Amino acid sequence: MRGPGYTIIIHKNGALQTRQFAVSSWLVRAAAIVLSVALVASVIVVAAYGPILGAAARAPWLEHRVTVLTRENARVDDLARALAAAEARYAHLRGMLGAAIPPLPSDSAGAPAGEVSTAQLYVAPPILALSPAAASTSGADSAGPSVPHRWPLDVPSYRTRGMVTSANGEELHPGIDLAVPEGSDVRAAGGGVVERTGTDSSYGLFVLLQHPDGYETMYGHLSRVLVAAGQDVSAGQVIALSGNTGRSTAPHLHFEVRHDGRSVDPLSLVREGP
Repeated sequence: MRGPGYTIIIHKNGALQTRQFAVSSWLVRAAAIVLSVALVASVIVVAAYGPILGAAARAPWLEHRVTVLTRENARVDDLARALAAAEARYAHLRGMLGAAIPPLPSDSAGAPAGEVSTAQLYVAPPILALSPAAASTSGADSAGPSVPHRWPLDVPSYRTRGMVTSANGEELHPGIDLAVPEGSDVRAAGGGVVERTGTDSSYGLFVLLQHPDGYETMYGHLSRVLVAAGQDVSAGQVIALSGNTGRSTAPHLHFEVRHDGRSVDPLSLVREGP
């Protein structure tokens, strides 16, 4: 008599005979234990090496991203160098406004002029302004009222903007802008009376002079006013120092001539020169 176990019957379709196999219960239990161990081992392997396999699968994508980021970093570096060069040119021009502008220097390594480090930027020399007492008489023409006829600056200047009017005659920019270093002497274009001084959102610190025959002159964007309202001034007298106040992006003098309340081109009355 056989012990406890299991019988496996195999019958082939169309055949007359069948085959039987007797399997003991301990063999079935051993096979179940082996399958369980194999399943647990598979789960452990997947849990242990799954992240590694996932990382290995992402490696090509990560390499592609590294390549893209490297190219983008190179573009950022190029843009930073271009921005530094533009800022260097801008600072250089601002420092040299009103004077001959030399080419930007090259660095010690022979880099192009546009790649100048901040340590090499041109720095304008300090400008020492005259005291009000000395400035009021230095270089002044003959006393007495006169129509505008004198250039308001002694130092070389660069005209950055002229008069601008719209098609219907509206005054969009009633005067000329003269780029000069901050602190330059501003002289009265003609003899007259100081009609008004003060601060305006557009003109900044300004001086308005009244001259004979209905003429007025306006001097804007000043850094310092050296006269007071009601004071008599002579043509050529220093009345202020140029600056960068009000609606201004760089040191310059706004010079304006008015006749009977209407702006006229200053260049029709004065010519550059002391």
